[in-house]
Amino acid sequence: MAYVRTTCAKCNVFDKKCTNNQQASLHCRRRRRAFCCALDDASSVRTNRVAGSCAVRVLFFFNLAHAHFILKMAAVQGGLVDANEEKDIKSEPANDTWANNNANDGRLPSASPGASAAAGGNKTAAVAAAAAPEDQQTLLAVLQFLRKNKLTESVEILRREAGLPEDSLESKGADSFCGDQECYYGDDLRILSSLSKREHMRGNETLLDFRTSKFVLRISRDSYQLLKRHLQERQNNQIWNIIQEHLYIDIFDGIPRSKGQIDAMSGSLAGEAKREANKAKVYYGLLKEPEIELPLDDEDEEAENEEGKPKKKKPKKDSMGSKSKKQDPNAPAQTRIPLPELKDSDKLDKIMYMKEATKKIRLGPDNLPSICFYSFLNAYQGLTAVDFTDDSSLIAGGFADSTVRVWSVTPKKLRKVKSAADLNLIDKESDDVLERIMDEKTASESKILHGHSGPVYGISFSPDRNYLLSSSEDGTIRLWSLLTFTCLVGYKGHNYPVWDTQFSPHGYYFISGGHDRVARLWATDHYQPLRMFSGHLADITCTRFHPNSNYVATGSSDRTIRLWDVLNGNCVRIFTGHKGPIHTLAFSPNGKFLASGATDGRVLLWDIGHGLMIGELKGHTDTVYSLRFSRDGEILASGSMDNTVRLWDATKAFDDLETDDFTAATGHIHLQDNSQELLLGTYMTKSTPVIHLHFTRRNLLLAAGAYNP
Repeated sequence: MAYVRTTCAKCNVFDKKCTNNQQASLHCRRRRRAFCCALDDASSVRTNRVAGSCAVRVLFFFNLAHAHFILKMAAVQGGLVDANEEKDIKSEPANDTWANNNANDGRLPSASPGASAAAGGNKTAAVAAAAAPEDQQTLLAVLQFLRKNKLTESVEILRREAGLPEDSLESKGADSFCGDQECYYGDDLRILSSLSKREHMRGNETLLDFRTSKFVLRISRDSYQLLKRHLQERQNNQIWNIIQEHLYIDIFDGIPRSKGQIDAMSGSLAGEAKREANKAKVYYGLLKEPEIELPLDDEDEEAENEEGKPKKKKPKKDSMGSKSKKQDPNAPAQTRIPLPELKDSDKLDKIMYMKEATKKIRLGPDNLPSICFYSFLNAYQGLTAVDFTDDSSLIAGGFADSTVRVWSVTPKKLRKVKSAADLNLIDKESDDVLERIMDEKTASESKILHGHSGPVYGISFSPDRNYLLSSSEDGTIRLWSLLTFTCLVGYKGHNYPVWDTQFSPHGYYFISGGHDRVARLWATDHYQPLRMFSGHLADITCTRFHPNSNYVATGSSDRTIRLWDVLNGNCVRIFTGHKGPIHTLAFSPNGKFLASGATDGRVLLWDIGHGLMIGELKGHTDTVYSLRFSRDGEILASGSMDNTVRLWDATKAFDDLETDDFTAATGHIHLQDNSQELLLGTYMTKSTPVIHLHFTRRNLLLAAGAYNP
C-alpha cells in the first residue's frame, strides 16, 4: 500500500487516502483523465514524494495494467481506437474508483456518432474528424513526463498501445528551439515553455519582465548594417518590427567582438548592460581617516624604562594607513553624505585597530594565510547565515528555526547589562563603570535571540559591536542590542522575504534586499527607509556597502550586479556576465574593485571606475557563497558549496591589466584565461559547505559552515 498526497493546483482538491496502485491518482472529477485536471498545461499538478521514494516527483501512481486501461479510454475519446475495442474497454472491472467517479458525474465516454457510423466502412477519416485535441494533448503530456524521467521502455509500450506515431513526442513550442540557445537561458525557456494559456501569461513574472523591459543586444555597427540589409532584402518586416519593439540595440564602432568576449558578458535576464549605464562618475576612493594619536605601546614603555633611552620604532608599511593620511582624488567629499560622529568608544576602537594593524602579517603568493574553520555541528535548526565582528571576538548564526545565536570566540563570556534598579547603585564617575554595569550572573558562552517568525537569511554586526541586524522570511529586519540581548526595533518595509542585510562600515546606515526586487537603505533611528533602489528584474539575493559608505552594491537572481549612489538613489553601474543568481559580493579594501560569486561557480572581478569586467576566476564546482579580501587586498578568498576554500592572487589579477584596454570604445576588454596562475591554494573540508569568510585584523582567515554528515 502506498501513502499518496496529491494536490490539484486548479480545483484545490487535497487527497491523502491510503490507496492501492489503481486509485493513487484518481481524485479529480472534472474530466475522464489519467490524472489531475491540469495536465493540459503539464505544470499545474503538484505532488509530494511518496514515502521511501527518491527525488523524482511523480504526477501519478499506477501499474502498467491500469495505465493500459486509462490510455485506452483516453484513446477512445480522442478517436484512436474503434468501437469494437471500446466494448472491451467497458468490460473492465467496474469497481475501479476512477470509473465510478466519472459514472457519478454522468460523463462516461462514448464513441462519437461519426466514429460509430464509420465502424464498418472508412472509419479512419471519421474517427480523425471526431478526435478531441485536448485529450490527445493530455495523452502526450503523460508520455512527455515519462520520457523526462527516463522511463523509455514504458514510453514505447504506452505509445504503441495508444497508436501514436513515433514523431508525436517531439517537443513543441519553446522546447523545440532550446538547443539553439545558450545553456544559461535554459531556466528562462523552461518557464516560458510551461505557458500554454492566456491565463498563465497574466501572472508570470518572467514573461512580465520580458514584456516591460527591452532585451539589450550589443553589436558592432557593421554587424547591425548587415542584419538590417538582410531583413530588408527578404522583406521580413515582422521580424524587423519585433527587433525594434522588444530589443535595444547598443551599437558600437570598431571591430566586432569575438565569441569569447560576447559569452563573457552575456547571461543576464535582460541581456548586456547598456554602455551609457556605466559612464556616470563614481567616487570609489576612501574617505580621509580622522587623525588619532597612537599611544605608546606597553612593550615600548618597558624598553624605554630599562635602557633609559627611547626605543626607536621602525616604521612599518601600511597600505591602508598611508592612503588614509592623504586625500584620495577619487574619494567623495567628507560631507557628501551625513556620517555619524566618532564617539570616545569609537576612537578607542580605532586605536586598537591601528595597534593590531602594526602586527598584521603581510600576505602574498609565498606567504599564505592560516585558516581557522568554525564548523557548526548538529545544526539541525538549519544554518542559513553567519557573520563575525570586525575584531573577530563574536560570531553569530542565523537559523531556519527563526532564531539568531551569538557566541563569544574569546574566553570573555557574554553578559547582559544590570537592571535599572542595580544601575542606580553604581558610581558613574568610577573608571571601570563600563565593567560594573555588566551582570556577572548572566554570563554565558552563547545567547539565543527570539523574535522572528520565519527563517533568518541575513545577519550583520555593527562596527562598534553593540548591535546586530537580522533579516528574515517574515519580511522584517530586526535590530538587536548586544548589551541587553533584546530586540530594539523591527523595521517593516518589505512585503516578502528579506534575503540579506548589512551594516555600513561607518555604522548608522544599513541596507536590505529581498524577494520584492527592491533594495532599501535604512538608518537605525528611522523606522522607514531613507532610499529605495528599484531596477532589478528578480530577487535581490545579496547586498554590500562600499568602504566609503557612499555606494551600495546589490546582486540579484536576474544575474546582474548594480551599484547605487546613496546620495541620490541613482544606479551608476550595471555589471553583467554571471550565468546564474549572484550570492556574494566583496569590495577590495581600496574601494576600486569588486568581486562577485554566483551559482555558476565563477568569481568575477570588476573595475568600478571604468565599469568593466577585468577578471574571471574558475575552479569552484558549485555555488560560491562567500568572498573576502585580505586586510591589505593582496589575497582574495572564496568559499563554496563544493566544500572548499580557495585563495587567489588578487594583486596579480589587478596588476596584469593594461590601461589601454579601459579606453576601448567598444566597452569591453579581452579576458585572459589565467585562473590556474592566479590560484594560490585549495583547502577542502570533510563535508562542510563554506558559507562565510572573514579576515582578522592580523590577516588570519576565519571560515564557517554547517557540517553536512
